[in-house]
Amino acid sequence: MLRRVIGPAVLCAAGAAMLGGVLGDGADVWRWLHWVAKPLATVLVLGAAAFAWPPIAPRYRRWIAAGLACSLIGDILLMLPADLFVVGLLAFLAGHVGFITAFLGDSRLGTRPLAWLACLLVVAINLTLLWPSVPPTLRVAVAVYALVLSAMGAQALGRAWQHAGDRLALPARRAAIGGLLFMLSDSLLAWNRFHGVLPLAAVWVLGSYYAALWFIARSVAQDEGVVAAGAVRASLT
Repeated sequence: MLRRVIGPAVLCAAGAAMLGGVLGDGADVWRWLHWVAKPLATVLVLGAAAFAWPPIAPRYRRWIAAGLACSLIGDILLMLPADLFVVGLLAFLAGHVGFITAFLGDSRLGTRPLAWLACLLVVAINLTLLWPSVPPTLRVAVAVYALVLSAMGAQALGRAWQHAGDRLALPARRAAIGGLLFMLSDSLLAWNRFHGVLPLAAVWVLGSYYAALWFIARSVAQDEGVVAAGAVRASLT
């Protein structure tokens, strides 16, 4: 029952967070809606990972949950009125390390070099274009974060490539979609923060962010078709 309602609940909370983000410069009620709904959506996504069944591996679930918990901390830190950008960045960096560690349970680091080259190239181009707009005091932190972010996306993409056609094909593909969406979300966030305000930024940034978290959380569960096929085979033996 819980697994059936958590998806719509995430969608509602994410929509409320985006609405509050767009209208947050108006009445206080919209700002409070954003402050409540934004971490709530992440908590619900974390619940989706925690209750996904059957998991592809307990270790994988633990590290994905740890990464999502770090993302929740980052959400709260970046949302507060205080200037906690670097601390929030560190929380998200720790989250990506958690995701990478989960992916390494069934794939080697640097698998599929072409995937790594593509992700590193995209992030390098993005960072080069943004570099003049990044304050000098933040450049080291932003560069390190961008490197870890690209590593997360690259490992997720390479892992999906590695597992194409086997029992982990669907979960790995979900994780790869989530990793690439995370790269997109953070790129939009960086352009909005350092280069210029994007129209309806909360919609694009949070929409891609929650989609990223959702796909990563859903990667915890095994492919139901594979599980059903295994049960049929077991019943015939």
